[in-house]
Amino acid sequence: MTPAATTDGRRTAVVTGASSGIGEATARLLAAQGFRVVCAARRAERVEALAAEIGGTALACDVTSDDDVSTLTRVAGGRVHVLVNNAGGALGLEPVAEADVALWQRMYDTNVLGTLRVTKALLPALLAADGEGVVVNVGSVAGLTAYEGGGGYTVAKHGVHVMTETLRLELVDQPVRITLVAPGMVRTDEFSLTRFGGDRERADAVYAGVREPLVADDVADAIVWMATRPAHVNVDLLVLKPRAQAAPHKVHREA
Repeated sequence: MTPAATTDGRRTAVVTGASSGIGEATARLLAAQGFRVVCAARRAERVEALAAEIGGTALACDVTSDDDVSTLTRVAGGRVHVLVNNAGGALGLEPVAEADVALWQRMYDTNVLGTLRVTKALLPALLAADGEGVVVNVGSVAGLTAYEGGGGYTVAKHGVHVMTETLRLELVDQPVRITLVAPGMVRTDEFSLTRFGGDRERADAVYAGVREPLVADDVADAIVWMATRPAHVNVDLLVLKPRAQAAPHKVHREA
C-alpha cells in the first residue's frame, strides 16, 4: 500500500469498482488527465495491475464493508478532488412477483448503501480540496424509468439518483459539487454476464442486433468531462444512450 498523501502535486481521484468496465476506463482516463488515481475494487489482482500501469494506488475494497471503506479513507488521504462512485451492478431479470430477495438485497447494499458509505467517509476530504471537490455517482437510465424485469436494479438505481439529488440540496452551501451520470445500454465485458449469473448466451442476447451500443470508454469520457468542469459548474445529471436506444425498453435491433 502506498502512502496516503502525494508529494508530486497531483490531484487525487478515487474510483470504486475500478477492476473492469466503466470503472477501469475512468481510472485510466483520469490518470491520463494527470490525477493520482486510487483504484478500489474487490478483486485485488485486477486493481493492482491497473494501478501499476497508470501510476495509481491499488486497494482491495468492498464498498459494503465499513472496515474496507475506512481503509480507503486513509489511503485516499486528507484531500480528494474527485470521487467516482461506480461500484454496483445488476443481478437477474425476474419479475417482481418472482423476485429473489437475496439478490435485491445485494443490489441495494452495493449500489445504494455502498455509494452512501464511501461518500460519507470521503466527504471531509472532498470539502478540503480547495473548492475543487466533485462527486460523480454512476447511476443509470434504470434510475429514471421503470421497465419490466428490472425491478431490483431500477429500485437500487432510483435510490442512487434520489440520494444524489438530496445530497446536492443539503450541501449547496459547501465547496463540493454533486453530480450524476446515467448511462443507457453499455456493452462491457462483465455487466450482463454478471446479471445472468455467467450465462454467456443470455448476456450476448441483450446486445443482439444493436448497432454500436455504448462502451466503457464512452461513459468514462463523460465522467471525466463532468469532473473537470470549472469549479463553479455543476453538471447535475448527464444522460447518455446509444442512438439505437430511445428508452430502457425501446431499442432498435437490426435483423
